[in-house]
Amino acid sequence: MSTSKPLPSLLLVGAGKMGMAMFEGWLADGLAPSVAVRPSPLDLPAPHRHLASLAELGGFRPQVVVIAVKPQKAAQVLPELAPIVQSSGALVISVMAGIDTASLDRALGGGVSCIRAMPNTPAAIGRGVSLAYAPLGLGDDVRRGPRALATRLLAACGDVVWLEEEAQMDPATAISGCGPAYVFLLAELLEAAAVAHGLPAPIARQLARRTISGSGGLLDLRSTDAAELRRAVTSPNGVTERALAVLMQPRAWPAAIDAAIDAAARRSAELADELSRALAAPSPRRVTRDE
Repeated sequence: MSTSKPLPSLLLVGAGKMGMAMFEGWLADGLAPSVAVRPSPLDLPAPHRHLASLAELGGFRPQVVVIAVKPQKAAQVLPELAPIVQSSGALVISVMAGIDTASLDRALGGGVSCIRAMPNTPAAIGRGVSLAYAPLGLGDDVRRGPRALATRLLAACGDVVWLEEEAQMDPATAISGCGPAYVFLLAELLEAAAVAHGLPAPIARQLARRTISGSGGLLDLRSTDAAELRRAVTSPNGVTERALAVLMQPRAWPAAIDAAIDAAARRSAELADELSRALAAPSPRRVTRDE
């Protein structure tokens, strides 16, 4: 366990894979008595508690509320959270995709300290990157105050990158939030191509995965530009050069990657607009269970 000052009491709403990846990191860092809410069973070490719903919270007043439910659940969950946040004055960190801080603040009753974050799936092994944005009212110093606390919490998942403008969240999400899927697709395609060229499936799988993970390790360990690392593998008139000549044709990878990022960024913006309208609409019923 860390010898640094323990983290404050937390209420984690939505203890799925991402939420629990963060919670486990917080436990290792030292965490004041906290609560995780999800309908399905969850085994937490004492003095931390698992609750099936927010209705069971009782008098617990957290210093930080982390919202990690699916964004489609926001219109159901946020009205239940509003009185808890208002009475406790807790800092709110949302890892829900597509919900901007202004919409979140309104849904929670206004006057709330809200930080928006977007981890990616490698956070589950502590090697992710989390995008983070805080409105100007929370200050711009990541060394103290709400930003410092959010940085410490998100660092349990890996690197933390603070964005200057919330509009940057859409293109940044298209890179880091969606990025693992692009890498997994590359592994899938390499494996399939290896099999198509006569390699046994187990060998194809090993070659594809280890090549990608090893190359990522080089990018991590060296400050060299990716282009320079690529050139170091590419001998003139060699095998790699012949392959790259196909991949780097104007209508091949350069165009496909740019189009994919553009499509993802536009969808991120569309999703934000859809969710903002959903949060503004009156809720038809009160929901007593959440994820």
